[in-house]
Amino acid sequence: MDTTLPPEDDQALRQAVIDTARAMNTLGINQGKSGNVSARCAGGFLVTPSGVPYEALTPQDIVFMDLDGRYRGIMVPSSEWRMHLAIYQERPQAGAVVHTHSTFCTALACLREPIPAFHYMVAVAGGTRIEVADYATFGTAALSDAMMAALGPRRACLLANHGMIAFGADLRRALDLAVEVESLARQYWHARMMGTPVILGEEEMAEVLRRFATYGRQPKDLPPGTPQALEFPARMDGH
Repeated sequence: MDTTLPPEDDQALRQAVIDTARAMNTLGINQGKSGNVSARCAGGFLVTPSGVPYEALTPQDIVFMDLDGRYRGIMVPSSEWRMHLAIYQERPQAGAVVHTHSTFCTALACLREPIPAFHYMVAVAGGTRIEVADYATFGTAALSDAMMAALGPRRACLLANHGMIAFGADLRRALDLAVEVESLARQYWHARMMGTPVILGEEEMAEVLRRFATYGRQPKDLPPGTPQALEFPARMDGH
């Protein structure tokens, strides 16, 4: 196999993939070598290799894959390469993918419990609840298919008896979403320990989703002419 790097490769992006993988453990949403990270690049995507401690990774170790499912590099890709590939093939808005075995997401996934609209922030994943994919053996096409079915229009889901997966426009957004989903899973777990959480209705969640269209984005980050879904105070300079 040709192990030279593809000419379109980006060394800075390779390092960003490594930094994101290390951040998962630092942030407490992953443990050891479990989980994996990828980022879209010209011609395909870059993904962490199989079985290498994140602390030991170098940019040369990050594996390039094309969208036909072929790889190029000195190591084999993560065993979960199929999940990453499916997201890039079917979700053009996906620029990065983060898969973790975070504690509370995994606990709920082992109970086959989705995260309902107990808190409006569930909408951060793009829907009125965060679903659980049907169980399938790790590293298989069946798992990738189950994940895509559970994602639907959303950007994150739980994986039965396994963990969670999230994608975003870039590595920072994908990691931020993974952290937020784990936080929601932890909050829901604790609320369940205290009693039965009150679930927000479909009408309220539809309004939340409408507001999330521009939530957390400054005007400069929106396409010209995009109306703000949130109400802000008037500027002192009148602009």
